[in-house]
Formats: sequence, C-alpha cells, structure tokens
Amino acid sequence: MNGPALERVFRAASGRIIAALAARFRDLARAEDAFSESCLRAVRIWPLAGVPDDPAAWLYRVAERLVLDSLRRDRKLEQPVTDEASLDPSPEDVVTDDAHIVSDERLRLIFICCHPAVAAEARAALTLKLVCGLSVTEIARAFLLQEATLAQRLVRAKRKIAEAGVPFELPSPEAWPERLDAVLSTLEIAYARAHEDAAGSGAHAGFSAEVLHLTRILMHLVPDDAAVAALAAQVRYAEARRPARLDADGFIVPLSAQDPALWRRDLIDEANRLLADAIRIAPSEPRTLQAQLQQVWCTRRSVEDPAPWPQVLRLYDRLLQSRDDPIVRVNRAVAVAEIEGADAALAELARLDFKALDDFLPYHAVRADLLRRTGNRIEAAAAYSRALRLDPPAAERRWLERKLAELPQS
Repeated sequence: MNGPALERVFRAASGRIIAALAARFRDLARAEDAFSESCLRAVRIWPLAGVPDDPAAWLYRVAERLVLDSLRRDRKLEQPVTDEASLDPSPEDVVTDDAHIVSDERLRLIFICCHPAVAAEARAALTLKLVCGLSVTEIARAFLLQEATLAQRLVRAKRKIAEAGVPFELPSPEAWPERLDAVLSTLEIAYARAHEDAAGSGAHAGFSAEVLHLTRILMHLVPDDAAVAALAAQVRYAEARRPARLDADGFIVPLSAQDPALWRRDLIDEANRLLADAIRIAPSEPRTLQAQLQQVWCTRRSVEDPAPWPQVLRLYDRLLQSRDDPIVRVNRAVAVAEIEGADAALAELARLDFKALDDFLPYHAVRADLLRRTGNRIEAAAAYSRALRLDPPAAERRWLERKLAELPQS
C-alpha cells in the first residue's frame, strides 16, 4: 500500500478512533497523540508486514495501548490492565469497525468540542480536526483563515477543554442551544468536503452518509428548530442530485446542466417536508434561505426546464441581509453572471478581499469561467491554473483541465 493509500486509511479512521479513545479515557489531547503515534507505527510496519484485514481496528488497538502506557507512566492507572484481545468486542471496538460505525459517539464528541469554554470561533474548527479528521490546511481554507492562525486557535481550544474539565458526556438539553450553531457548522463543512468530490472516491466520501444520519439524530434531539431542519434539508437536496453529478467520461456535470430525471425524488420529498418546517418556524434564518436555494433547483423535472437563476439571485440577495460573507458573495456572482452578464459578476468579485480568497478553490474556478466568457484568455488561464494548484478532487480536476485546454490559444 503506497503513501496516498495509507493516508486515506488514516484520515477515514481518525474521527472514529479519536472519538472512541476520548470517550473511554476522557482526555482529548492524549487520544489525539496516541492516534498520531499509531499512524506513525503503521507507516513503519505495514509496508513490511502487510496491511491488516481491518486497518481501523489495528490503529485503535495500538492507540489504546499507547494511552494505557501513558497513563501508567503518569501513575494514573493503579490496577493491572487485562489483555483485552480475547474479550468480547467493547463499544470502542465496534466504533472502529467499518461495518458498524456508531455515529452517536461522534455526535457526543462534537457537542464536547463545541463547549462554551472553547472560544466560539474555534469550536467548529476543533471538531473538524479531531472528529472529522480534516487537516489544518483543509479547515483553514473552509474558514478563509491563515493556517498559522488556525493552528494557534486549535492549540488554545484543546488546552481550554483540559483546563475547564469539560465532561465527556452529551450535555443536558438546556445546554444544547449555546452549542448548536457550532455543531451545525461542523456538519455543514464536513458534508461540503464530501460533496465537493463528485465521484465520491476521496478520503471524506463517508461523511455524506454520516451527516445524513447525524442530522436525523439532531432532528430528534432538537425538534422544531429551523436551523436543524434546514441543514437536514440542504444535505438531502444535495445528496438527491448525486446520481447526476458525473458524466459517462467521469467529468463533473454543473448543476445547471444536470438531468433532473436522475435525481432521487425520495430524498427531495423528504427535504421538501423539512424545509416546510424550517420556513414555518423561521423563514429568514440563513440556513432556511440556503435550503431554499437548493430547493429551487430541485423543482426542475427535465433538462428542458429553464434554470431558476432569477429566483436564485433573489434568494442570495435575501441571504446577504443576514449572512454577508465572501463565500455567499462568490456563489451569488454565478447567478449575477446569468442575469446581468459576466462583466457585472466580475465587478462583484473585484470588490472582495482577494488575499482572503486566494486559497478558496471555488473563487478561482468561478473567476476563471467569468474571464473566459469575457474573452480574457490570459487571466482565465491563470485563474484555472490557480484552481488546479489547490488540489481539486479528480472529477473536478478533469473538468477544470478541460476548460483550461479549451481556451483559445491566441
């Protein structure tokens, strides 16, 4: 197994293993350190001895023993530890079994990481790092932050959890509201990492099914909450369109060009019910508006139906009143281009902070397309090249490479 393959195994297993270790030993930092060391040992051992049948279970068992050794050294473990290899599977063993992912454990750890003792701006980032296994680079790009800034926030957040003695239990219901926005942001970004890979073959592909499951749990934990219902609707609308996102040659298909006949109507129907609840409770909630943006596309029944660009632009204008951020502005520029033209959309992008968006791949992809449409071949090529340097998933890379190759040569 080569380096990239090993990395995929580590990243796919990291969230479950760290969640299981933290739940058992009540120590986030120790859990993370032990998992990192187990990965280093795997890098040394697996190329020589072969990859275990269940890599996640191997990594968990090694990390578990590392934690126990660490506790012994700290004289915190007074009783001898029985060799558990021959015992029935523990809850932690089940968590590391790919066939029996216990997402509830992850949800508990998500709530712990979103404790109010942690600075608000660090809660979702800490959760994405520990629970979802995203790299500092990936998280920094999602929040449009410098990596050094984010790394400092993560260190402070983990220290704060240790100092505050945060209990490793799902908090009581009265404590959920103060953590809920960070929990939802975590799920939103985790799903976005899975969704951006149209082929569903990357390290984070498993987040799609898991976020579907976790949002269902949240709807039971926090009923009649517009943001929860709206996020659940967004995920279902997006998942419904997955069967139409790749063409026969493995290129990504833009939303406006997808065949609605391939979409999953069962998920769309479920999302419609959830969105109706969100609109009833809080029609101006930002996530409600974001779900409506998804819905207007899912009303199409065939490729002949006109793209709903006027509705999309109106919804983005409403969304800006409550969530005016660069990511919303970039997405809105796509609709502006369809209604007012590519020059108007480029003017919108020009007002944004270029430095903050330099590592945001969609910004460069949108800008490249707009420059292409205005006939600015040189700048379009530079923008496509910048997007490609940001390591897009395979299907998206092929699409960007094709667009770059199609630019006029003179």
